[in-house]
Amino acid sequence: MKMSTLFTRTDKTAKEYDTINATLLTKAGFVNQLMAGVYTILPLGLRVLRKIEDVIREEMDAIGGQEIKMPALHPSENWKQTGAWDGVDVLFKIKSRTEKDYALGQSEEEVVTPLLKEYVNSYKDMPVAVYQIQNKYRDELRAKSGILRGREFGMKDMYSFHETPEDFLKFYEEVKGAYKKIFERLGLTAKVTEASGGSFSKKISYEFMVLTDAGEDDILYCDKCDFCINQEIAGDLAECKKCGAKLQKAKAAEVGNVFDLAQKYPKDFEFSFTDASGEEKYPFMGCYGIGTTRAMGVIVEKFHDENGIIWPENVAPFQVHLISLGEDEEVKNESESLYKDLMEKGVEVLWDDRDTSAGEKFTDADLIGNPIRLVISKRSLESGGYEVKQRNETESKIMQQQELFDKLIRS
Repeated sequence: MKMSTLFTRTDKTAKEYDTINATLLTKAGFVNQLMAGVYTILPLGLRVLRKIEDVIREEMDAIGGQEIKMPALHPSENWKQTGAWDGVDVLFKIKSRTEKDYALGQSEEEVVTPLLKEYVNSYKDMPVAVYQIQNKYRDELRAKSGILRGREFGMKDMYSFHETPEDFLKFYEEVKGAYKKIFERLGLTAKVTEASGGSFSKKISYEFMVLTDAGEDDILYCDKCDFCINQEIAGDLAECKKCGAKLQKAKAAEVGNVFDLAQKYPKDFEFSFTDASGEEKYPFMGCYGIGTTRAMGVIVEKFHDENGIIWPENVAPFQVHLISLGEDEEVKNESESLYKDLMEKGVEVLWDDRDTSAGEKFTDADLIGNPIRLVISKRSLESGGYEVKQRNETESKIMQQQELFDKLIRS
């Protein structure tokens, strides 16, 4: 992509928000705030979001998840049937011109359970897990923390149905393992944290927490083992339940969660199946969420410096930020040729071909945060190649074309 054709631009004078993710994503041209808690994802931001979604999709498919797309507009009757119409305070409620009540989905148990009821009749039809990547809506009293807590936000939500609690627990552990892989691929270290089931379940749930000052949760974690617990359920716990070491306190942001829903929703919707002996039973159900836009915000909170964002390679909008400097014809021709060569070899390139100063180009490159900055100038060509610098490093080096290709193009 050429920056001269990108309809958005950086805005280094944009307002400072209360969180780093909101400030940097706005200044770098990744998002635009429509109103509190609601953002337009701009072209650069959408490239990042799609990469996050692709990682999630690959790992959900790997454990047998089947992707679907459910409506975000729900009939009120489904929510009234589970008691959530009056029990969930963040539910957006809509009345149509015909005085009919609807809800905007803040989660999909009320839709997916009757859906699966139509297809699952026997124990032979289970286990089954379906997921989607979709926008969700929550009537937050105070949307805050940029894209970490919004009124409209992206989410991957998966729901599984099982014949026995043992089979559910087996899959539950598989999902937790898949989540660890997902966050590792996104460049995040997420602690598996014991937490309340909230409005979903009375049982202990697990949250995946990333340590960051922008987080809204207080957690207690052990730095000797992997034990971690949300402070809201910890009581006066001071020592690790696993190894006895002293627990450390930290702020953290939730990026994912897994819930044991037992048989609540199948019972609410009279969703039963026939077991091997011919007896009618209710399936056991779990739900598993990852905030996709939230994950993007947390990545920015974790990976930035005073100059801008430092994207991990797997989610960066482009692998290379190509900058051509000056009016020299050789520089222009070499830049055009290299841009085309890299694109043909499958390297994602953002080319700053604008007629503007070197200082502005360098500042924008740091703000946007692609992993590799590649500069072509008269001086670099005289030195034998291109000036290459990693975004997270201070020193650059001159590389010839083949050396550069070897670095960028992986088999």
